[in-house]
Amino acid sequence: MARTRTSRSRRKKAARPPKPANDHAAHGGPYSRRPVWQGHLRLSLVSCPVALFSAIDRQSDISFHLINPETSNRIRMVPTDPDSGPVERDDLVKGYETSKDHYILLDDDDLDAVKLETTRTLDIERFVAADEIDRLYWNDPYFLIPDGDEGTEAYAVIRDAMAGAGKMALGRLVMHTRERVMALEPRGRGLLAYSLRARNEVRDADEAFADVPTAKPDKKMIDIAEKIIAQQEGPFDPDEFTDRYEAALRDLIHRKQKGQKTTVAAPPPDDTNVIDLMAALRKSLAKKGAARPRKTKAPARKRARRS
Repeated sequence: MARTRTSRSRRKKAARPPKPANDHAAHGGPYSRRPVWQGHLRLSLVSCPVALFSAIDRQSDISFHLINPETSNRIRMVPTDPDSGPVERDDLVKGYETSKDHYILLDDDDLDAVKLETTRTLDIERFVAADEIDRLYWNDPYFLIPDGDEGTEAYAVIRDAMAGAGKMALGRLVMHTRERVMALEPRGRGLLAYSLRARNEVRDADEAFADVPTAKPDKKMIDIAEKIIAQQEGPFDPDEFTDRYEAALRDLIHRKQKGQKTTVAAPPPDDTNVIDLMAALRKSLAKKGAARPRKTKAPARKRARRS
């Protein structure tokens, strides 16, 4: 049950039941990591066990630790009560602040009591065209994969039916203590899943742009700008858009490791104080040269795409 902040009683957490076995971890392979969610994908009366894995890999990201330069020791973040001093992290509970310094305390048993069907079931509720989902609502990508051998035929039926219809599926699941809307689309032999932001998480675009002047620019300037766009048009290749800041950080770390000089002068910023916009546009157009021919691709198999 929920407790108020005035309660000072401490109790050890009850032993929690073991988490369900992770077949992916047992079998190894690219998805030997633990899934972020496990349950059933359901379309009407057809269902199959599935596991959700993040499609984002952060293992190669540079991360830093806080170090005391006097001792070269890594700093430990010790949970500390301002009255009683250091406490064990396992003894802590969550608290919802109702007013200044007043909390409703919730332990794991309290949170486990909030049960929704979507805790273990991703029930497809609707099918929509991908371009009907405003990109303001797109969040993180995931891979939705069959969980074991059971139900793979049902998984394939749902996947291929969606591919044939050219639609995305919308459903909900509970993940990280929140119910999230998920958009599913077929991709190859599997299903991609995107978490979507809730309406109350997205700010109104018209309100954000309310102070932008409404004056129409010169049509000739727009024509030149459109030609510049045509010159720079090309396919999206993620390999061309590397993180140059992270590369510079790695180079800095490498040089420091070798004892080399690390002071690097940053290039001066470009002058953005444009006096004559038309002259700047014409100069940009001349600098880029002739427009590149567009590359044509063979018609692809029709499937739902993220807008």
